[in-house]
Amino acid sequence: MAITIYGSARSRANRCTWALKEMGVSYDQKALTPDQLKGADYLKVNPQGKVPTMQDGDLTMSESLAINMYFARKYKKLWPASEKDQAAAEQWALWSATEAEPHAITMLVERAFKPADKRDAAKANAAEEAFKPRMEYLNTYLANRKYLIGSDFTIADLNAAACIAAAVPGGFKMESYPNVKRWLDACTSRQAYKDTRA
Repeated sequence: MAITIYGSARSRANRCTWALKEMGVSYDQKALTPDQLKGADYLKVNPQGKVPTMQDGDLTMSESLAINMYFARKYKKLWPASEKDQAAAEQWALWSATEAEPHAITMLVERAFKPADKRDAAKANAAEEAFKPRMEYLNTYLANRKYLIGSDFTIADLNAAACIAAAVPGGFKMESYPNVKRWLDACTSRQAYKDTRA
């Protein structure tokens, strides 16, 4: 039975389809309208009425980064070999979700997604200021590293890049953080990412 991903390419579901494409795993994707998200049929799948949701047999999961960690463990692809590095992958997923993503998404929504007359510049600017020290930390961390864990691209990089990349169309100037930019460019230039975005 194929994995089903609920959510459009313009939602956080694209993180999950990116991971599956990297792993060479087939899946079905179901894009939903806002009305369908709150419809009775979908609420049986995810009572929160949000995306993404993943179904794999009798397993149903939400939360994109957790879904990706499940894929990495199940298929043993993009999954670090040692327990130490596996713990680091979990740490980076949590850091991405709590430290980086909220500010990146706020910039994206307030500077790109909302109609121009509905945007809150003060909110976007505050998010940018909060995002900067996170990028300073990451820039220092990546000074002598190609990827977050070792020399290979792992699920840690995919999850973090998926969160951080949202800041770029949100007007954040990544050039001020050259190590982050180098790393992010390496992640988002991967064919699986391009295929997902296409």
